[in-house]
Amino acid sequence: MPVFALPEQFVFPHPSLAEPDGLLAIGGDLQPGRLLAAYRQGIFPWYNRKPVLWWSPDPRCVFFPHEFKAPKSLLQIIRKDIFEIRMDTCFEQVIHHCATVKRKGEKGTWITPDVRRAYCTLHEMGFAHSVETFYESRLVGGLYGVSLGGTFFGESMFHLLPNASKVALFYLIDFCLKNNITLIDNQVTSSHLLRLGAREISRQDFLLLLQKNNQQKTLQGKWKVAPCSSH
Repeated sequence: MPVFALPEQFVFPHPSLAEPDGLLAIGGDLQPGRLLAAYRQGIFPWYNRKPVLWWSPDPRCVFFPHEFKAPKSLLQIIRKDIFEIRMDTCFEQVIHHCATVKRKGEKGTWITPDVRRAYCTLHEMGFAHSVETFYESRLVGGLYGVSLGGTFFGESMFHLLPNASKVALFYLIDFCLKNNITLIDNQVTSSHLLRLGAREISRQDFLLLLQKNNQQKTLQGKWKVAPCSSH
């Protein structure tokens, strides 16, 4: 199948037309309207140099929040209250760390300055959110993503101390359970996420769930941490 070149309008080809590796389209920009249109159709940008590449992989790795499997060791950390959790208090710092913290087997980052600016704009608009883990008043872990309707689209996470990103994920799961966010998109499969209860579903099933969730009102604006319940 051909890879589509995007026009100036905020429109995309149907995700079913993507290449076997998930690549769907090329070009365009990261304006908020285009990004939001992409996410509503199960499409996301992923590239390390221009032009922008747009993806819709099949299968899709997702969390259904009620299926999250918290390891006993993580539950012990939660109960000990070692970390402080905040939401939407330092989004720019979270995305900075996601872009700069070194990861095993990875060189460089897809979170370019353009990407950082674009998602900070979405955060200012109330669509992008961060979950932040603090230890002794220092940011040591977290994650960020985009929320639309009943879906949270996870983008990236980082940790400077062991378990800091897992704790952030635990609180994201808890927040989703309490706010009727029924689907968390992980985009790309990893063994780590599968061990925590994520699973792969077909693109077709993902799009059907997304279509339903898009009808739900978006929880726009700054998020706040609620008292956490073990699950």
